[in-house]
Amino acid sequence: MLRHAHLLAAGLCVVAVLGARQAPAAEHIPAYITQAVEDPARPAEDKQRDAERKPAETIKFAGVKPGDRVLELVPSKGYFTRLLSKVVGPKGHVYAISPPRRPNAPADAPEPAAATKAIAAEPGYSNVTAESRSPASFASGESRPVDVVWTSQNYHDFHNVPDLDIKAFNKAVFDALKPGGLYIVLDHAAASGSGTRDTSTLHRIDPEAVKTEVLAAGFDLAGESSLLHNSQDDHTLKVFDPSIRGKTDQFILKFRKPTK
Repeated sequence: MLRHAHLLAAGLCVVAVLGARQAPAAEHIPAYITQAVEDPARPAEDKQRDAERKPAETIKFAGVKPGDRVLELVPSKGYFTRLLSKVVGPKGHVYAISPPRRPNAPADAPEPAAATKAIAAEPGYSNVTAESRSPASFASGESRPVDVVWTSQNYHDFHNVPDLDIKAFNKAVFDALKPGGLYIVLDHAAASGSGTRDTSTLHRIDPEAVKTEVLAAGFDLAGESSLLHNSQDDHTLKVFDPSIRGKTDQFILKFRKPTK
């Protein structure tokens, strides 16, 4: 009996060791990303959103690194602008491109680029250039080519811009990138098979529709992440609905411009 007990114990130890070897290691986040997320200059409002937006894991998946030149399309209040600025560092640059003020906007409505222009004026973010451009010319300018084009929770709205040719838009993004450059699209997921049906109503888009459109511009699919997937979101609510806002099912797609 005693011998059997020793053999059983030894066997359990072997299983435990093998199990430990087979268990996935905790994801390693590079120090330059960790430092960007922990930047004390980030507003408290931004830090409160980190739990839901998972910025460290998202930026790691995207592959943004020190020295990169990043073209960020429609940065809104600059949540990712600050993070990308710190990740690319003094040898890199972030071009934050916002649409111009709408002609029919209320008189007291702020300029869309106001938030990122304020960030660019802060001492710690001198590597940020905030610009206003029409959606049709987002990816043009003397600052190109770049290493990364990044757009977060906006791609669906490109379909809602009057007279914007999405094929020409994605081709302009392609042309704005260096060979091997990355195009990152993060957005709210719509129901499978819905295509672009919900872009103006629910402000969602089927990730398969995004793949089809972007690949048609000449990109290769370099990866996709379920980091922001939420199985509790049934894709029927508008993303601004209080019951789902901040908790929508989202996808992250990484496309690469071929090197040849």
